[in-house]
Amino acid sequence: MIAGTSPSVRSADAPGSTDDAVRPLSITGPRIARLLEDLGRLDPADAAGRTTLTAVFWSEAERLGTPLVEELDGWPGHRAVTFVWRGHRATRQVLLHANRVIDRDRLTDGLLEHVPGTDVWHLGLRLRADHRGSYRMAADVSVKEPPTDPGRLHQRLRSLSVHAAADPLNPRRMPTRWNGAEASVFALPDAPPRPWAEGPGGGPRGRVERHPVGSSALGGDRDTWVYLPPGHDGGDRTPLPVLVLCDGDMWFGRLGLGHTLDALVADGTLPPLAVLAPDAVDRDTRWRELGAREPFVSFLADELLPWAADRLPLTTDPARTVVAGQSLGAVTALHAAYRRPERFGNVLAQSTSLWWRPGLPPPRGPRPPVFGVPWLVSRYAASGPRSVAVHLDVGLHEGAMVDHSRALHRALARAGHRVSYAEYNGGHDYACWHGALADGLVRLLGT
Repeated sequence: MIAGTSPSVRSADAPGSTDDAVRPLSITGPRIARLLEDLGRLDPADAAGRTTLTAVFWSEAERLGTPLVEELDGWPGHRAVTFVWRGHRATRQVLLHANRVIDRDRLTDGLLEHVPGTDVWHLGLRLRADHRGSYRMAADVSVKEPPTDPGRLHQRLRSLSVHAAADPLNPRRMPTRWNGAEASVFALPDAPPRPWAEGPGGGPRGRVERHPVGSSALGGDRDTWVYLPPGHDGGDRTPLPVLVLCDGDMWFGRLGLGHTLDALVADGTLPPLAVLAPDAVDRDTRWRELGAREPFVSFLADELLPWAADRLPLTTDPARTVVAGQSLGAVTALHAAYRRPERFGNVLAQSTSLWWRPGLPPPRGPRPPVFGVPWLVSRYAASGPRSVAVHLDVGLHEGAMVDHSRALHRALARAGHRVSYAEYNGGHDYACWHGALADGLVRLLGT
């Protein structure tokens, strides 16, 4: 970490929470400020001096890793976070995609600034020191100059964003959802620790398999990931707690959730458990099936759980069964427990898409607005107490989702449900959901 001078503030207008302590603030970080000052002292004709200063800057960036994270005078609970890109003569602009920190409807806020006479591009943000998130970057090397018209520029940046990829100077990476690109991950010093992230080292491993599960409710087979903990490979018939988790293709196909579960079981934080995680297949299928859709709930409760119980040592006790999901999957989880509490006694709902309501067409742009009380909130508010435990979490940079989640928490509590609630400093992001999923499971099933 580099200590430096106070940053200069450029803009206070950014998406995210209305809390000024959380809202990103556009700044010039200390290291960039020092580079600009050093360059300003050079004779304009001193090309060798510029080359030397630039080389020193990149050497530091490579040694420290990116983004550059620096202390801020007068802001002990925050850091200057500077995203940098090494351009070349053809680079016309560089775009930062930072999950829910840069508004996708205001992509110009994600444009990096060029340091004249160098190959350095930069964008600095003041972020609270417990932030964790993912980001991607894209350089525009097209022949034409960027358009000056705001609408045409936004369209060009949208086209550019399709090519966004991981930061070359950041080795911490994670897969993205629907394409082969990777995203980069950063975590500030006060972000919640993740000691289980790499699995249990050389300890015992659970078994992860993928099986086609027949479904009349869904009209065909659905590939489902099955996790069994270490020691439960067929010999031990002790009934296991069960987690039914949406989006298995992401959690097990890309993120390696099994390693996390191995670590949590190995240190006794979680009891040995089984996981059933059906694939989402693709965007269109996910939209058709997730949300408060009766066919998918029927698949989970009446086809997937019985299929697994015929083959594996699983509990049938709803108090030891969790249904979980993120975004639309969180709506699915809440609806499944609402409709089938005799099957699902625990819900883990992350970043619930409470803008969803029956009859919505597939979204082709920004999420539809919510007028009045969100549909799912009103439904739970009108229900009586049930023997279902609910854990909710949401990121502080998720805009209206924060207020919606708080409203759902209040409605559940007032209706007499057993409910817990957590907020993390991040966005609508697997980089955050991974840790929050582990925390939620510990709350619901932990020993």
